[in-house]
Amino acid sequence: MNFFVVLNGKALKSVVLILIAAFFTAWFLYMENLAQIPVFSTKEGPKAVYRGEKDLALTFNIGWGDEKAEPILDTLKKENVKSATFFLSGSWAERHPDLVSRIVKDGFEIGILGYDYVDYRDLEDVKIGKDIAKAQEVFAKLNVKDIKLLRAPTGHFDERALNIAKRYGYTMVHWRVDSKDWTNPGVGKIVANVKKADKGDIVLLHASDSAKQTAKALPLILQDIRQKGLKLVSVSEMITNGEVQSKIIN
Repeated sequence: MNFFVVLNGKALKSVVLILIAAFFTAWFLYMENLAQIPVFSTKEGPKAVYRGEKDLALTFNIGWGDEKAEPILDTLKKENVKSATFFLSGSWAERHPDLVSRIVKDGFEIGILGYDYVDYRDLEDVKIGKDIAKAQEVFAKLNVKDIKLLRAPTGHFDERALNIAKRYGYTMVHWRVDSKDWTNPGVGKIVANVKKADKGDIVLLHASDSAKQTAKALPLILQDIRQKGLKLVSVSEMITNGEVQSKIIN
């Protein structure tokens, strides 16, 4: 009988240890995911814009690659889209001056996606500033003027980055709707993800080579936007034409 009790005690102890381990694992994953939420603002300081009051803004990140940007531009032209915002990394822009020139010529807005693909949360303040300044130099040489928007290269940033962006004269821009096109989940899934977009939303898309299905998904995305009666605007137009919103994370 005593032996039976000892076995139960050991079993109970094992169960408790497993439960404790499971709890801490779940808590760690929760905190890790929470830390990845990049929309951030301070109550008194600069804010990261993630949506507006009306209309809809399509944004395209380009950080690398030689093949996907042009088909995206061709599709936008074919679909008679006049307003969109392209966030370009400085390193990509200096290697593709002709495409940068075309983006400007087609009437689209350009924002900075830093210079290198780096997480601003991992950098010292000075290095964040250097990354932004290096990108500035590239666009100045390409004669792209009056850039007012900045998107953190990986989408992740903190209060320091917001303050540094403000010092350089930029508004940090995030997004409300993520197409997740860079994961290449299938054209239908990309369209379904963007279908959640509504009045005032900023939508994240990619024109880097990693997003292999975006060009095919884009006509269907635009069809849905038209059916909803939403007007496409640039991010700057959205900011100018109404109140914009940011999110506070404590």
